[in-house]
Amino acid sequence: MRLSVSPSMFAPFALVHIIILVSILLLPLTQSSTLEKNGNGDLIDQICKKTPFYDLCSSTLHSNPLSPKTDIKGLALIMVNNILANATDTLSYIEGLIKQAPDRKMEQVLAFCAESYIPVVKYILPQAADAISQGRFGFASYCIADAEKEVDACDKKFSGVVQPPLSDRNDIVQKLVDVATSLIKLLLKG
Repeated sequence: MRLSVSPSMFAPFALVHIIILVSILLLPLTQSSTLEKNGNGDLIDQICKKTPFYDLCSSTLHSNPLSPKTDIKGLALIMVNNILANATDTLSYIEGLIKQAPDRKMEQVLAFCAESYIPVVKYILPQAADAISQGRFGFASYCIADAEKEVDACDKKFSGVVQPPLSDRNDIVQKLVDVATSLIKLLLKG
């Protein structure tokens, strides 16, 4: 028996991966004129010191092999793509939890969270990455703020739950969003 797979089944996920790949490949390979590498530390360290979560910013950007070869715009793009990867992973995790939900109420809360994460993964963060690539930093900032609102709405649905199943994942996404917001603010200042 031959198994037939429709290409449209993979279209949404393929599109996200194509956007990420193209974004990474098109990163500018120049250094920023306002923050340059010098004897006092590299560009990543200088920039991450201006964010609310230095360690998270530094580890995220240092772990990407393209980071040392780019400018602030490229670092912001790398950060947004990292948020997208985390949000995509969280959405998959939520879908797994829905299948294992112990009761109807938890299933509904998890479904709400899935509905919050779907636009973040499919539209909001890809639009933010595209806006950064095009130098539309105001719109990128708006998209990032919208993503944070969606994640926050999910998190609030678990109020009163002793051990919310998504608190760690939502927390890391929110912290990454805060770092990305700081990087975009630097870009807006020019």
